[in-house]
Amino acid sequence: MAPRETRLVLIRHAESYAQVDRLVSGHETCSGLSNLGQRQARALLDRLYATGEIHPQAIYTSLLPRAIETAEIIRPALGTHLEVQRDCDWCEIHPGEAGGLTWAGLRDRYPPDGDPDDPFRRRLPGMETWAEMYLRVGARLTQAAADHAGGCVVVVAHGGTVGASFISLGGLPIPYGAALSRGTHNASITEWVRDGVAWRLGRYNDTAHLGRLERHA
Repeated sequence: MAPRETRLVLIRHAESYAQVDRLVSGHETCSGLSNLGQRQARALLDRLYATGEIHPQAIYTSLLPRAIETAEIIRPALGTHLEVQRDCDWCEIHPGEAGGLTWAGLRDRYPPDGDPDDPFRRRLPGMETWAEMYLRVGARLTQAAADHAGGCVVVVAHGGTVGASFISLGGLPIPYGAALSRGTHNASITEWVRDGVAWRLGRYNDTAHLGRLERHA
């Protein structure tokens, strides 16, 4: 008998106030979704209701309000009996002393030096390296897949979470992760599927539900 598929559905949070205000935001400095972000999350909710395409055994999110809000908005279409489980292992790269600074302020206080995408370089005190974040998130992805083998898991998190999946599940070299993390769109769906030993990418950056929203913005 062929093994049942294991599905990991990764959803990046909708637009946040931190993005609008160009802030570096961590646990204490994230102020949740912008007005557009709330509309993006509701558009995703409508799509999930209409298609009925995702039936998870569990819903996970990070500790950041922008991810939590997105997860709670779409939860009714995923199963109201499921609690959204929060875990720091799903968080975006920890910003350290940069938390709360504007991007311009960050450049002033810590002028660029070297390759910002070097996965093993610690740019400033307390900040995770890309490699450390990939290890943290990759381990959590692997554990979630093992805990729900043959089922479906939804993770509502961050661009960095999605980028890390390409390293841990897709086997891409570590230096590719930063570009994929930044290239992941708000409220997009990325999906990995395993029906044996190997993972395959089912979709990346699926934002079909945002088309009408963008046309009427």
